[in-house]
Amino acid sequence: MRRRLPFESAPQLSIPLRTFALTGLLAFAQAPSSLAENWGHWRGPNGNGVALTGQPPTEFSDTTNVKWKVAIPGKSSGSPVVWGQKVFAVTAAPTSSGNRLAFQVYCFDRQTGKTLWQQTALEAAPHESTHETNTYASASPCTDGEHVYAHFGSQGLFCYTMDGKLVWKRDFGDMTIRNGFGEGSSPTIVDDKIIVPWDHEQESKLFALNKKTGDVIWTANRPEPTCWSTPHIAISPDGSKQVVMNGQNAARGYDLNTGKELWHCGGQTERPCASAVSANGTAIVASGYRGAFIGAFDLSGRGNLAATDKLRWSHKENTPDVASPVLSGNRVYYYKARTGLLTCVDIQTGKVLFSAARVPGIKATYASPIAAGGHLYLTDREGTIVVVRDSDSLAVVATNSIGEGVDATPAVADNELFIRGEKHLFCIAAP
Repeated sequence: MRRRLPFESAPQLSIPLRTFALTGLLAFAQAPSSLAENWGHWRGPNGNGVALTGQPPTEFSDTTNVKWKVAIPGKSSGSPVVWGQKVFAVTAAPTSSGNRLAFQVYCFDRQTGKTLWQQTALEAAPHESTHETNTYASASPCTDGEHVYAHFGSQGLFCYTMDGKLVWKRDFGDMTIRNGFGEGSSPTIVDDKIIVPWDHEQESKLFALNKKTGDVIWTANRPEPTCWSTPHIAISPDGSKQVVMNGQNAARGYDLNTGKELWHCGGQTERPCASAVSANGTAIVASGYRGAFIGAFDLSGRGNLAATDKLRWSHKENTPDVASPVLSGNRVYYYKARTGLLTCVDIQTGKVLFSAARVPGIKATYASPIAAGGHLYLTDREGTIVVVRDSDSLAVVATNSIGEGVDATPAVADNELFIRGEKHLFCIAAP
């Protein structure tokens, strides 16, 4: 049974786990100019789930190596994002008005966990149910350091300044989700655009909006039923950018500037959730519900890539369902379905380096794996986070627990790890 969140009336900062003096020294030592890396999107700076420079602790708990933790009311499996000295999170919190929820955006001080601002985007009653393991705020926010965007699906997309002032909002209507399982795809920022997925049981679309104004730049019609995948931005061999989307009928690539479909390939399984990853002109797309498929697609391909050399390799076993793959160097890692069985594949050749290896302590997975500092961080739904080496063979480095469930993918910024649990947002850092 999934544990339910307590209904706090407002976020309460826990007692600092270091002295105020030490916190002050750290704040002085880590001035904004020294912070080299941000995590502005739920899959990190390159969309592959990898920290470019960060080396967070490999050992921690709900008290050990915790710089701060803060309680957030309501429920969300959306991941935190980090830019400079600010950490952003979203939630859907109960109100005093019956079945209405407050869809909220929070900004926390990165050094102390103090709430810098909180905005209620709107209060509304959801028009559909959601799965018992889903929430009404499952999409992760994203930021480019100028604005922060909170996407609540059928409740709308909201753009705020970094100081919490509403700039614009856009309502796309109501989604009709398969089996009432609830929404969850996140938007993606790229250049002057924010890419918004809209796959459901009615007319599915992919939107590109002007990120400053919210105006629609282009709309791509998608012949797809419900999909919980998030758009991935990939670089083609010629240097142009594509939007790569998973889909039940086909994986697809779209021209970033026009929304024109460039290529597609069938073979995916039912109701995909996993998002694509990419490197060196190749995108990797996977799904693993009622079947299994993972394929590596040459982004120079056009049209139907099935049965062509533009499908570089594919496998039909041990592929991920909810969690997305992580691509680090020449290796792509992914779970089998929603388990902790981990597979590692060479992205150039498709050679399986290890297959469905059992990770002790990881049984059920929603959060996607991430890579940082030569390690992978693997998260179980019960709050166990196992750290393994980023290598051709499985080697456990540490097993940790934060003492509460985790469905959100952690974030990394410099040497800090940010974990959104069922009850708290944690900042993990070495003393």
